[in-house]
Amino acid sequence: MNRLAETIAGLIRQTGPISVSDYMALCLFDPEHGYYTSREPFGAKGDFITAPEISQMFGELVAVWLYSAWRASGMDKPATFAEIGPGRGTLAADIARTLGKLDPQCAAACDLALIEASPRLAQVQQQALAEAGMQTAWPASVEALPDRPVFFIGNEIFDAIPTRQFVKSGNAWRERVVSLDESGGFRFAAGVDTLDEALLPHGADRAADGVVFEIAPARTALLDTVADRIARHGGAALFFDYGHLEPGLGDTLQAVRGHAPHDVFETPGEADLTSHVDFAALAAAARAHGLAAHTMTQGAFLRAMGLGERAGQLGASGNAALRDTLADQVERLAGAEQMGELFKVLALLPHHLEVYPFPDGGLT
Repeated sequence: MNRLAETIAGLIRQTGPISVSDYMALCLFDPEHGYYTSREPFGAKGDFITAPEISQMFGELVAVWLYSAWRASGMDKPATFAEIGPGRGTLAADIARTLGKLDPQCAAACDLALIEASPRLAQVQQQALAEAGMQTAWPASVEALPDRPVFFIGNEIFDAIPTRQFVKSGNAWRERVVSLDESGGFRFAAGVDTLDEALLPHGADRAADGVVFEIAPARTALLDTVADRIARHGGAALFFDYGHLEPGLGDTLQAVRGHAPHDVFETPGEADLTSHVDFAALAAAARAHGLAAHTMTQGAFLRAMGLGERAGQLGASGNAALRDTLADQVERLAGAEQMGELFKVLALLPHHLEVYPFPDGGLT
């Protein structure tokens, strides 16, 4: 066992089994040994590569959408472009650069906010944004943003927020917990707490014993905060993540280390832990705040925003090797066998706004 595993095992011995949600939180955010507080997860030398790290085209097209939303809002006063969980700052830097080219006056009048919980990552972001050309701040939370319109962006944020799991056991759905086996290793077990069956998706009554259902109140809470902010002060939001558009059953908890699948119980704190995002639940939370919520696949969104055309522009003055690289980037970002179908997009807008490719292109 590594240090964090020993800590978690000691906690279980003292207080009993812990929920899957608590296990994820400890693995990801333990102040000393947590994954996001102690490691550099991003990029080729890390454990995974996100869309902004694959190609500048992703950030450019996101910036075009945010700018279109800002223009559609009829902004006659400054606004904030805010990224939640900005990683190494690559996406924010691309957005700032693109806004500066699209409309220098917008870039000068508006500011950038990077909402980051990790002091270590905030330092990395400050270096990436040193020449952004936009006034930039690092507020501690969404609540700390100034009282004015905010245009939010988030890429692979919700999947890392801990999820609760419930397992079908007889006539009840019991919370799935992490316990210790006879040798002191971690194992899953069915706990005591049960789920309100009104929260289950259609058809769950026919599920066999051992089937898992996931629900993530902490994700909905973040979405609530963002949606309330937009409803009160104006703005919009655009979120990218992997997950499903309709509620369903199944265990999607997974670990990744070194760009490969990893056992969720092996070396906690040294691998990324995530689960698939329920976009239907997030969309429902946004609509409860009076916003329009639109969803579509990442591939459909990027192609509608001109991914192919942008790749053609970048490759027009280059050689064959550059064009091959760009074609590979397009496939990775939008291809059905790559990120294009697994990753989804959620756009939040006040009902009076229509920003292409939503709502006509959105699967509402």
